[in-house]
Amino acid sequence: MKHIGYIFLLGFLFGTSICYSQQTSDLLIAKDTTQLKLTPIDPLRPTKAAFASAILPGLGQAYNKRYWKIPIVYGALGTSMYFYLDNNKKYHSVRDAYKRRLAGFNDDEYQNIYDNDRLIQAQRFYQRNRDLSLLVTIGFYVLNIVDANVDAHLMQFNVNDNLSFAPDVYQTDFNAKPNIGLTFNYKF
Repeated sequence: MKHIGYIFLLGFLFGTSICYSQQTSDLLIAKDTTQLKLTPIDPLRPTKAAFASAILPGLGQAYNKRYWKIPIVYGALGTSMYFYLDNNKKYHSVRDAYKRRLAGFNDDEYQNIYDNDRLIQAQRFYQRNRDLSLLVTIGFYVLNIVDANVDAHLMQFNVNDNLSFAPDVYQTDFNAKPNIGLTFNYKF
């Protein structure tokens, strides 16, 4: 069961390195109307950001120049890893105490607290929490990669005042009641 997790992680890491959003030969030019200069669009930028985050969490955010996200990435990964390691340590402590009791020793740290049935329940509790913490850690790692990829994609979109989409409240001519709607404006 442990090997399946390693195979999945390696497959995911190497699988992200060959995902291309567009061909490298197509270099598109987008016109930035706010500064009136042509800026090249790099279609491999999202792939590079995702690969950088897969190698070192937070590196894709640095590649995208979103430095404020790096402490969030490390805070999420660090917290979930702390809970994984803490639950793993407690699981092994309770398991070793139970094994020593089965061998006939009564000198463990849980001697006056737990009986054998409670030690078994504690093992299951800490094992379940350890496994859940590992899944949360993997989830934050994948979210880090997805965030870097999506952020790199969105950086290439033209978002200026010529194209706007906003909520609007307007009054109806027929009964003078306010209506809520959306306005879509495009200026040539």
